[in-house]
Amino acid sequence: MDIYLFLIFLLACAGAGATGAVFKPGPWYEALNKPSWTPPNWVFPVVWTTIYLCISFAGARVAVLDGNGYALAFWAMQAAFSTLWTPVFFGLRRLWGALLVMAPLWISVVGATVAMFQLDTLAGIAFLPFLVWVTVAAALNVSVARLNPGLAPRDLSLD
Repeated sequence: MDIYLFLIFLLACAGAGATGAVFKPGPWYEALNKPSWTPPNWVFPVVWTTIYLCISFAGARVAVLDGNGYALAFWAMQAAFSTLWTPVFFGLRRLWGALLVMAPLWISVVGATVAMFQLDTLAGIAFLPFLVWVTVAAALNVSVARLNPGLAPRDLSLD
């Protein structure tokens, strides 16, 4: 594996993850009704760090392989939708709207996982934690939206 490719993919992940620093959950999120199975807050940075390392590893492994077009396209797609979900959910507070982002995010992670497996078994295995996490995140997004039907989206005219 090319360490420079790994670092490039990791930098892309850091860019996507930066939205989490800009659009923090904050008190409004803490006040929401959440399902009992919501992970504790400390789990999120641990999981995302692990996922970013794993998918950067996967991206670097397949980037040098012939026939990597679909794998890299799905990798880019998941990065784009991962970047978009946080501002929609936490920034705009559009819980149902975030699901419109979550759907193509989940599809892109499935696509990347399948395409990675077709090219390199270790790359495919490295994408599995993300597939599990994005599935849990989608279920959590649906649950939080259902449990908070009266939540108004953020009024940007007040900012």
